[in-house]
Amino acid sequence: MILFENCRLFDGLGDELRDGCHVLVEGEHIKDVSDKPITSGKAEVFDLKGRTLMPGLIDAHFHAMAAEPDFAKMEKLPRSYLHQHARVLLEGALRRGFTTVRDAGGADYGLAMAIKAGLIEGPRLFYAGRALTQTGGHADFRSPEEGHGDFCFCGQSAHIFGTIADGVPAVQKAAREELRKGATQIKIMASGGVASPSDPIWNLQYSEEEIRAIVWEAESWRTYVMAHAYTPEAIRRCVDFGVRSIEHANLIDAETAAACAAAGAFVVPTLVTYEALERFGPDLGLPAVSVEKLKVVREAGLKSLELLKAAGVATGFGTDLLGAMQVHQSGEFTIRAEVLSPAEILRSATSLNARLLNAEGDLGVVAPGAFADLLVVEGDPLADLTLLQEQGAHIPVIMKGGRFVKQAL
Repeated sequence: MILFENCRLFDGLGDELRDGCHVLVEGEHIKDVSDKPITSGKAEVFDLKGRTLMPGLIDAHFHAMAAEPDFAKMEKLPRSYLHQHARVLLEGALRRGFTTVRDAGGADYGLAMAIKAGLIEGPRLFYAGRALTQTGGHADFRSPEEGHGDFCFCGQSAHIFGTIADGVPAVQKAAREELRKGATQIKIMASGGVASPSDPIWNLQYSEEEIRAIVWEAESWRTYVMAHAYTPEAIRRCVDFGVRSIEHANLIDAETAAACAAAGAFVVPTLVTYEALERFGPDLGLPAVSVEKLKVVREAGLKSLELLKAAGVATGFGTDLLGAMQVHQSGEFTIRAEVLSPAEILRSATSLNARLLNAEGDLGVVAPGAFADLLVVEGDPLADLTLLQEQGAHIPVIMKGGRFVKQAL
């Protein structure tokens, strides 16, 4: 047992820190939270002396297997090489205080098992497996110059990050295959994107029948669909057809934001990736066609946050960073601070994201019965979000499942 005494508590739900709190951890879970001293003769005691105790952070749009920005190149690399990159990226995220990540394409059962077995000291991993994409969609990384022979690519795997599936029977089979392999949610590509070479941002992907079929498959496993979508039309189609989680949504308008709120859909902006791609992408191998498409979505990011807030949309916290740019993961906090309050941002990265992951009450909160995924922060992150930057320099304690990952008090 471990007892944290004399902390200022951000419980993942409130607007302010609670002074003079005490938290008892037993095994993997939080046993007690109190504003009065907790007596336990068996517990190892840590006097936090007014430091902040808060839930571990959750990144709801992560790519563990993304070793660099050029996806077409990565698809040709050995999986063993990419798995070593994944280990580095996952361990880096945990050291920054992210005790849970939701992978949006590429991570699989093997990585999740390696984390559970302690072979990788990484965050809890919720993974979609391979994203479903139509021919020419956002996870079809063939350039327009490729594939002019007679060979049919129908139903062919796009290897690591996506699988090409066209038509209702094919998308049903693809979704079932990912669910069979343990996927915690299904990812689809519903519009054009920055990283893919042949689809414009405005391109609509997958028919109504295909999307509804995928949603049915996910819901039959008591889970949900997350969809890459940028434009109002792409977002609205997804929401109308039953998709629960919209990724990016940079070009959303007020009417579509209201539709998301009415449907109870989540939206997960990923603003830091556009800043990182603009600054570092070309030097790290981002193809020229992606650099051009980046301009379309980058400037709309903060406006999308304003529209989502005004409509009351459940807005998750994600980053979508690739390769070496993942060191900027915590930069998402300060970008969002231009529109949102620190409490709104921290709730997004804790309790709200837990609700998105169907882990409400288990993750993202400091409460009895929740997993003991905890951070100790030097100072008040509600007053200074930069305390969550600098690669965890201001986070002397990181605990995951009741076990210290870092203890530097």
